[in-house]
Amino acid sequence: MHGPSPRRPPMRAGSLRDGMTSRRDRMNHVVLTGDRPTGPLHLGHYFGSLANRVRLQDTYEMYVLIADYQVITDRDLPGSIQRNITELLLDYLAVGIDPAKVIVFQHSAIPELNQLLLPFLSLVSVAELSRNPTVKDEIAHSSQQAVSGLMYTYPVHQAADILFCKGTLVPVGRDQLPHVEVTRLVARRFNERYGEVFPLPEAMMGEQPLLKGLDGGKMSKSRGNAIALSATEDETAALIRKARTDSERLITFDETNRPEVANLLTLAGLCLGRAPRDIADEIGYGGAAALKRLVTEAVNEFLRPIRKRRAEHTEGDVRRILAEGNERARERAVITLGEVRDAMGF
Repeated sequence: MHGPSPRRPPMRAGSLRDGMTSRRDRMNHVVLTGDRPTGPLHLGHYFGSLANRVRLQDTYEMYVLIADYQVITDRDLPGSIQRNITELLLDYLAVGIDPAKVIVFQHSAIPELNQLLLPFLSLVSVAELSRNPTVKDEIAHSSQQAVSGLMYTYPVHQAADILFCKGTLVPVGRDQLPHVEVTRLVARRFNERYGEVFPLPEAMMGEQPLLKGLDGGKMSKSRGNAIALSATEDETAALIRKARTDSERLITFDETNRPEVANLLTLAGLCLGRAPRDIADEIGYGGAAALKRLVTEAVNEFLRPIRKRRAEHTEGDVRRILAEGNERARERAVITLGEVRDAMGF
């Protein structure tokens, strides 16, 4: 089963430089996507990427990466890594990702990914890595006392994740676009230096605006300002009650002057499949209390089928899915690493 299809955002696929591609051109694409197991996935993940993944699995070959090694990019210890991996895969199953259609695998189970990292690092400069805007933002919010070298190599690590399976479509949120551009840069330079091996991947994004967290900042697992897909109805209601708004009674959709109110209206609109301005008009002079009440009802209604599907799966399902996915992903990685070594003359 899939997620709530009537309310999914539209998707678009296009090269970061070359614009839109036709459906005919995309018939043979391979999709690579995934997440770090640092905590529960949230609504920002769903509307930013997960909904597109569920759609794409019916059309394309797809790999879904659980990037466990990358957890230590911005923290000293991986935390409850095994628990987080289980919860992450349960989230995948809950939104409709089907392991019969996609290959779900762990980074740490595929050592060839780290072997690809070394030649890829030789293709980018320190300056190019240090000015990556996503890296800058992650450094600013890192929990480490000192930033590790892994933080700067993170985009190239992701390039290895994408290119090992010759990935050509990468469903991402807007904040991950710079990483896809680094992957394109690595693929292009490798091909120019050693011969044609890799395709140039394209980013695929939903059309909806980037959701902010309930505190007005970037929605993030680590910042505690997001509504988890696994949250209960009561937990969801409590989070929304604490969301920032303002003191004006008339509810209007004004992203510039009333960003917190606009963000809640956007969230409700995505869950209900309605325009945020229409929702604002409906609330009228109801104020923040009426707004939060409507958002709570919309989000809980949206999450009910996801919660139900999540409860249908066990940890035994998770272990079986990962064992099968790891084996299939490693078979592909061994082939690609051999092609790279041959091209480089090793």
